[in-house]
Amino acid sequence: MNKEKKVSLFLDSGAFSAQSQGIAINLHEYIDFIKLHQDVIEVYANLDVIGDAKASWKNQRVMEKKGLNPLPVFHIEDWLTSGSYYLEKCMEYPYFCIGGMATGYSSPQRFNFLERCFSVICDTPTGKPNHKVHGFGLTSLPLMLRYPWYSVDSTSWVVTGRMGSVFVPRYRSGQWIYDENSWKVVVSNRSPSTKDAGKHIETLPPKQKQIILDYIHAKGFQLGVSVFKHVAADYSPKEGERWAEKKGLIKHGKRLLEIIEEEGISNKYQLRDELNIIYFLDLEKSMPEWPWPFKPCGSGGFGI
Repeated sequence: MNKEKKVSLFLDSGAFSAQSQGIAINLHEYIDFIKLHQDVIEVYANLDVIGDAKASWKNQRVMEKKGLNPLPVFHIEDWLTSGSYYLEKCMEYPYFCIGGMATGYSSPQRFNFLERCFSVICDTPTGKPNHKVHGFGLTSLPLMLRYPWYSVDSTSWVVTGRMGSVFVPRYRSGQWIYDENSWKVVVSNRSPSTKDAGKHIETLPPKQKQIILDYIHAKGFQLGVSVFKHVAADYSPKEGERWAEKKGLIKHGKRLLEIIEEEGISNKYQLRDELNIIYFLDLEKSMPEWPWPFKPCGSGGFGI
């Protein structure tokens, strides 16, 4: 009996995270994982080797011989060592990825790299790409809007929420503006910036605060209400209560307790995650229909 397909996932190999943490990913375990979960994994990337294009393509071929169809990945380092050679190999596929831009390079370096890449990718009579291109670790709004990506990914939506903030689009003339950099508003009632002028929703100018609250409410969310009080360190929190500070922060035998009177984005990170997802979905809807034409502005010296 076939299981009903309820989700469709894009699987990243985790090569960047593995390199950052100094660990290795076993290629055959990665292959087995994909095969085990093919009922929900629709798209998956090659197990790329950052800084070694030949090794990346060796993995690509191994995965293909095992009956898989991974998306090849082109890195910024690949251009530095081999120019557009491996990019053109990627363009033998209908869908591929560009990566290696998350850390270690300045904004001008990423811009110049992408200018060169899309000058090759969009070298067509219409200036539109004939290939779907995924951008790894990329949610910089100017870079998202300039290049005709088919898809992009980044952890910023979840990291922002866990750090106590939400994305809010700019507002002008009665319209939410998505093609300009958004506000990133601190809303957590446990943030160190709750009393810093202009750094938290509660310390913003009244007009700006109201605009942000209007957006939050329009999306079906509330700011939330909590009260705080010091209680004995051996107190057992009840339902709707939690410690507001780390375990080691005990003063005079007491700890700070948070009592959640109304759940909202100020006291529940899951709700911040949901609101940030909605922001990016709305941003996607506001973008031009793919594919759109790209016009190079000229290279500016791809210096590293």
